[in-house]
Amino acid sequence: MIRRRVGFIAAVCVACGIAPLLAQKGSAPKKASGGGGGGATTGAGTAQRGQPGSLRQFDSAIQDLARKVSPCVVQIVVTAIASPEEARTAGTLERQRVMGSGVIVDSTGFIVTNAHVVNGAVRVRVTFTLAPIPGEASRPLAGATKDARLIGADAQTDIAVLKVDTTGLRALPFGDSDQLRKGQLVFAFGSPAGFTNSMTMGVVSSVAREVDPNRPVVFIQTDASINPGSSGGPLVDVDGQLVGMNTLIWSQSGGSEGLGFAIPSGIVHLVYDQLRQYGHVHRGIIGLRADEITPLLASGLGLAPSWGLLLSDVAPGSPAFGAGLAIGDVVVAVNGKPVASLAEFVTDVTLRSMGRTVHLDVVRGSERMAFDVPVIERRDSLDRIVANLDPEKNLIRRIGILAVTVDPSSPQLFPPMRSYSGVIVAARALYAGDLDSGLLPGDVIHAVNRTSISSVEDLRAALSRLKPGDPVVIQIERQGAYMYLAFEFD
Repeated sequence: MIRRRVGFIAAVCVACGIAPLLAQKGSAPKKASGGGGGGATTGAGTAQRGQPGSLRQFDSAIQDLARKVSPCVVQIVVTAIASPEEARTAGTLERQRVMGSGVIVDSTGFIVTNAHVVNGAVRVRVTFTLAPIPGEASRPLAGATKDARLIGADAQTDIAVLKVDTTGLRALPFGDSDQLRKGQLVFAFGSPAGFTNSMTMGVVSSVAREVDPNRPVVFIQTDASINPGSSGGPLVDVDGQLVGMNTLIWSQSGGSEGLGFAIPSGIVHLVYDQLRQYGHVHRGIIGLRADEITPLLASGLGLAPSWGLLLSDVAPGSPAFGAGLAIGDVVVAVNGKPVASLAEFVTDVTLRSMGRTVHLDVVRGSERMAFDVPVIERRDSLDRIVANLDPEKNLIRRIGILAVTVDPSSPQLFPPMRSYSGVIVAARALYAGDLDSGLLPGDVIHAVNRTSISSVEDLRAALSRLKPGDPVVIQIERQGAYMYLAFEFD
């Protein structure tokens, strides 16, 4: 991602030449042995260079891959309201321009990117790759720029879904990131530093890297060059399948140092499906808190296994408690697979196993035990609100949402917000019509065309006064930032 207010890119090119190899004093060039003379030798060399050797085949395969993947990659330009990095005063917001990348995953216009690329977005525009594709001179939207709407974003996994109103796009198929192996060739696509339709090559440095111990998220590590602006672009394998989403770099200089990280496609696919269907992500929970075992923990507590996850808490009444797990247990395997890291364990339980049962192998003292633990859905504030909705009472048909009045006397019932007032969007009601208001679950509506909104009744009344063709400007709070959404009634 590139986030800046005013800026430019200055490129410095360094020409590199190859000096001629000089014969050493007293030496003379040797003639090739065999008949035919110099002319015959030159001809043989030309014929040999024309043969499709392994390097030429490799070169041709990479070009074919680029032609296959490039039409699926887009550049994303976001107008956002966010806090400046140098802000000294809390609550300071400004308009910023953000550039990132995305990948088309459905031919009807669905695009995935990073949530941090579209954070605070008031307008999202997508530019489609302009690249000559043999036999596809009339490829739709090549080089075109279109507005996109945000379908949903998940900050925990840093994944967002956009929708462009068009069809017939080339979509990149999802690959299986669980099959990736260290050393495997991968290719990163995107718009680093704003240079659209860029491609780099590298290998998988690690298939499951935990970057931040305080954030249990698994990444693919690669040395394929990833730079600011590449965020949200695809990481693909040699078959041209999406195996990861470029997300961050580890750098002291600000540029690529061979430490790039991508979200595995298995996670991208799971989150994409849920954001597209619900607008937010449903997660599982079993009621554990765990820490990766370190040599210091193992030594201090006298733990037999020197690896695995140490249970530091088991919530009373939780599925884990009911199954018989206890504080001090060491989890060494999940569903028969050895535990590699806390991040992988959290991912397996919260995203991949909801509604199912996980089989945990545990060491307790000197005894090895096994437990089957049901994974139940974690109910956050928004989920609880949705569960108590009356589809008719809470439906705001004119803008296609289900809404709830924010009760300032019960802030614990609602997601964190700057001002506990207004109306919260609990869900999108797609059955109510196809009006694109830009509202997302979790948005808090504070005003419509400068009319303050304090309740669902206020919202209905304000909208009822508007006629088809009238402009509608809704002031909302989204993820702690105030912004305006503008559209017209059909």
